[in-house]
Amino acid sequence: MGLTGGIGSGKSTVARMLTDHGAALIDADAISRATTAPGGAAIAAIAAQFGPDAIDAYGAMNRDVMRQRVFDDPTAKKQLEAIIHPLVSHEASRQAEAARQAGRRCVVFDIPLLVESARWQQQLDKVLVVDCEEATQISRVMTRESTEHGNSKGWTRDAIEKVIAQQASRAQRRAAADWVIYNDGADLTDLAEQVQKMAGRITL
Repeated sequence: MGLTGGIGSGKSTVARMLTDHGAALIDADAISRATTAPGGAAIAAIAAQFGPDAIDAYGAMNRDVMRQRVFDDPTAKKQLEAIIHPLVSHEASRQAEAARQAGRRCVVFDIPLLVESARWQQQLDKVLVVDCEEATQISRVMTRESTEHGNSKGWTRDAIEKVIAQQASRAQRRAAADWVIYNDGADLTDLAEQVQKMAGRITL
């Protein structure tokens, strides 16, 4: 099953709740970050494609530099995706097979850009979307980044709105969904109840 939602939707919280019910989680974002960490499988290709300033002093992809590049240049975004996506797909498939071999009944692929990628949709039997209002997305991300990182990551309202603009729209995600969890409030109890019902539907 695929799990997706826009930035700040609460998708990661839903993913954690599903694992509490026994799902095996394949986190595409975590795999992607690993490929661009120091020594990651994507580092050499990123340096070759985008130059030395794309790599930071620790040997990881310079996220601030690359974020600005993909915002400014759609071609750069496609070039970066062409490097990272095949690596993520290969590792996700490996992890999913390991989960099945271990007897896990449900494998959940947490994929931020699921709707934007026809490749992912073809590999999944169901899609669960976590949805909320755009204003809620912006508020959550600004609060989260301020709490966790101060102002070091530069997540201004403008930066968050640019991310939202590059992602699929709420309508597009809902149209691709088999199930939708609406997560616009701050009440985790309500969210947990929705996830518990969903766990029953997918026989966790």
